Amino acid sequence: MLTLAALPPEAYLWFKTLHIVGVVVWFAGLFYLVRLFIYHREAEELEPALREPFQAQYGLMEKRLANIITTPGMVVAVSMAAGLLISNPAWLQQGWMHAKLGFVAALLVYHWFCYRLMGQLNAGSCQWSPKQLRALNELPTLLLVIVVMLVVFKNQFPTGAATWFMVALVVFMAASIQFYARWRRLRAERDVAAAG
Repeated sequence: MLTLAALPPEAYLWFKTLHIVGVVVWFAGLFYLVRLFIYHREAEELEPALREPFQAQYGLMEKRLANIITTPGMVVAVSMAAGLLISNPAWLQQGWMHAKLGFVAALLVYHWFCYRLMGQLNAGSCQWSPKQLRALNELPTLLLVIVVMLVVFKNQFPTGAATWFMVALVVFMAASIQFYARWRRLRAERDVAAAG
C-alpha cells in the first residue's frame, strides 16, 4: 500500500494542480455537452433535408466532446483526488469531505446519465424536450458551487446571508437562461408568423 512517507514532497502540489485542471476540463465538457443535446433536439424541428445533417453533426460533436474532453477530464479529476486523499488521509475523517464525495458521486451519475442521453439522441429515442434539457444543464452549476464552497469553507460551511445570496444568484442565473431561451423561441415564432 502506498503511504504518505513514500510520496515525494511535491506530490501533493502536483495532485492538487492536476485535480484542478481535471475539474475545469470535466466541467467545461459537462456544460457544453448538454447544450449540444439541446441543439440536437431542436434540430428535429428543421425540414428533413436540414434535420439529418444537423443531427449527424451534433451526434459527432457530442461523441468527440464526451470521449476526448469530458471523460478524460473526469478521469484526471478523480484519479488526482485519490492522490490527494492518499496524501491527506485525515480528510476522510471529516464531514465536509464526506459531503464533497457525496456530491462528486452525484456528478459521476450525471456524467453517466449524459452518456445515456447521448445514446438515446443518436438512436432517435430521446424523450427529453429542449426545455427539460436546459433545466438539466443547470444541475452541474449548482453542484460545482456546492463542492467549491465545501472545499473552501470545509467544516465551517456558511449558512448565513452570503450563502443564501449565492444560492439565489445561481437560481437567478438558471432562471435567466430559461427566460432567454423562451423569449428567443417566442420571438422566432412571431417572426415566422409575421413572414407567413
